[in-house]
Amino acid sequence: MPIAPSADTDSGRRRLLMAFAASAAAALPWPVPAMAMAGSTAPATDPRADWRWLIGNWNVRHRRLKERLSGSDEWESFAGRGAVWSTLDGLGTIDDNQMDLPGGSYHGMSIRAFDPATRQWAIWWLDARNPTRIDPPVRGGFAGDGGTFLGRDTLRGQPILMRFRWHDIHGPRPWWEQAFSGDDGASWEVNWRNWFTRTDAEPTPLPRLPQAPDDWNFLAGQWRVRHRRRPRLSRTEDWDEFDGTFHNWPVLGGFGNVGDNLMRMPAGDVRGMGIRAFDPARGEWSSWWLDGRTPDRIGAPLRGRIRNGERVLIGEEIVDGQVILTRVIWSRITPRSARWEQASSRDGGTSWDTDWISDFTRNG
Repeated sequence: MPIAPSADTDSGRRRLLMAFAASAAAALPWPVPAMAMAGSTAPATDPRADWRWLIGNWNVRHRRLKERLSGSDEWESFAGRGAVWSTLDGLGTIDDNQMDLPGGSYHGMSIRAFDPATRQWAIWWLDARNPTRIDPPVRGGFAGDGGTFLGRDTLRGQPILMRFRWHDIHGPRPWWEQAFSGDDGASWEVNWRNWFTRTDAEPTPLPRLPQAPDDWNFLAGQWRVRHRRRPRLSRTEDWDEFDGTFHNWPVLGGFGNVGDNLMRMPAGDVRGMGIRAFDPARGEWSSWWLDGRTPDRIGAPLRGRIRNGERVLIGEEIVDGQVILTRVIWSRITPRSARWEQASSRDGGTSWDTDWISDFTRNG
């Protein structure tokens, strides 16, 4: 279900959204050197098997360079753990992580999705210390017993090339390596390695932090969903009705949650992921939608909080080339049921047109 930045955004935000819509088909913000991408595209095998080896719970041993691309050779070692779930019928994963640095623990989450058009995986990172944004992705795939993924980002205001590599993925101790390049792939500095030891083949959530909000505790678990939907801003009274399923997990120590959706629409099944993270500084939730039909991108977030017992999230989206407001409300919440409603506005929120209603019933 499409889920939407706060209503106080300005015209600069609208220009940014329009620019995003115009360039959304691009695989990366700017090209990765062809030599760097060599061998990183997944072979023509079933991509649902690509991350099967990682599903479950893990203890993780980390070794990280303290300063990156600064000539430092000072490393620190620390422990961590992770939980990995399969989503999007095997074409996605959620990878929740706790890292116990010497200065204190923090949480982060990897979001992965496979694009059949390019036969590449995209991997995004959401850091719970900066929960209002999702980092730019790396993209690539697997060959043999490993995988390579590359992407663009910035470090201290300068453009860099990022590289993730997985090794020994079918062995007893798979390991991961991160490297950065400040010279467009001519040279690389490895700045992080970690080694995985499985603790359980079936994933279970990592421990909840005592200060975590309870706003979404009701949503954890598995649900049956009844949907009613009509074209956005159409004013038609012709609604499609269809069923679906929903599975939600707490992540980020309870400061986030992820929902895996299957919607059996009349034209065919649609899958997607809803991703939510809480910002304690603003007392506000951000909520993103990753649509399985366009798995190379994650949409702009909705943002909001609890109002009179309802979870209300509002933000801007592009619909038919126009910037509109989208509002999502979670209401009628009981231990076994809930309602989700989406509405759209062309007039800045003066009037709203409800276009999607989903009623949730807990399984079991």
